[in-house]
Amino acid sequence: MTGRRTARGCGRRALPARLAALALRALPALRALPAHRALPAHRALPARLAALAACGLALAACTSGASGASAPGGTGQPGTSMQAENNPALDTGSSLGGVRAPDFRLVNQFGQQMALSQFRGKVVVLAFVDSECTTICPLTTASIVAAKQLLGASGSQVQLLGVDANPQATSVSDVMAYSRAHSMVNQWDFLTGSLPQLQAAWRGFHIAVQVERGMIDHTPALFVIDQQGRERTVYLTQMNYASITQAAQILAQRVSSLLPGHPPLASRGSLAYISGLTPTNRVTLPGVPSGSVTLGPGRPRLVMFFATWVAETSDLRAHLLALNSYARAARHGRLPGLVAVDEASTEPSPATAAAYLKGLGTPLHYPVAADLTGRVADGYGVQDQPWFALISATGKVIWKHDGWLGTRALEAAARRA
Repeated sequence: MTGRRTARGCGRRALPARLAALALRALPALRALPAHRALPAHRALPARLAALAACGLALAACTSGASGASAPGGTGQPGTSMQAENNPALDTGSSLGGVRAPDFRLVNQFGQQMALSQFRGKVVVLAFVDSECTTICPLTTASIVAAKQLLGASGSQVQLLGVDANPQATSVSDVMAYSRAHSMVNQWDFLTGSLPQLQAAWRGFHIAVQVERGMIDHTPALFVIDQQGRERTVYLTQMNYASITQAAQILAQRVSSLLPGHPPLASRGSLAYISGLTPTNRVTLPGVPSGSVTLGPGRPRLVMFFATWVAETSDLRAHLLALNSYARAARHGRLPGLVAVDEASTEPSPATAAAYLKGLGTPLHYPVAADLTGRVADGYGVQDQPWFALISATGKVIWKHDGWLGTRALEAAARRA
């Protein structure tokens, strides 16, 4: 890595929902514990769950329904419930029984004081988000925005809230930077405060947050809170790009079940598992800004995945232009050709990448494609942005790297092909 602070752990390697449900079984007892008391790790829990529990923070958020049943209103269609339950890339939600949500007072991206309790009368979708995250948090925020859009005009009765889960980036400018990068400035309130204030909020919702080797490790949870301020359902975001719209549908249906008249969603899709497109699959993607780009076996390639919101945490323009040097070296040095893939499934709109590239002012000397569905990122095993994957002529991933690299390092790695 390049030293960026990013969400890892439970976020990067999302726990299987049914494994995480083990933690939920202890939820009534956990709620009764004082927030400052350490939670003893039980030997029966998976090692990762026990490790986070030992941090003194209950893993109520890293859960799915312990019984395997979806939360009330979870999918809303006969047949889709079974699809969702059998989909390892989805958490169908766990009921929290309507316990009173703990209040907090923080400030939003505009520096305005806000309390959770001021949103009584609305359904609140509350997500814990690292303000500098380049891994799972963008999937969380993309899904909550999409969920609200699925509710149409009824979305006006829903409040989207984020609470900063990065103890090293807690300023108002940090939460504003994330909001701008994801075009969410006026779509939600991203809350922050002093570290003690944030820690109190994390404890109140049993969110595990820790810094491990300079990286932020936090529980990627989002809560649905009803109009009376009661916690109804919790979801754990999975590290899977193709399931973003499916997660949004599940969330939107749950929110709809709490709204007057239970408004129908603007659209519905299958909740069955969506397989990734691996390097052994020949696939043609739309080019950015035009044309098409083909990936697949036949010749070696160096594939670089990115998203425009990476500009929040690194000099994206400089890195993209620097890759022109590798592209030239590849043409003259018998190295695998470079292809960049924009992870459009997490972008504010399909046109975002084209607008960004136009603003570079200098052309890129390598093709750029758009992964509109996220299936390519999943098939190539992408866990962060940017992400490099060196693919052999037979479609085998022979090297991968998380983060930016200079031309010389890329050339040295590419010679492995």
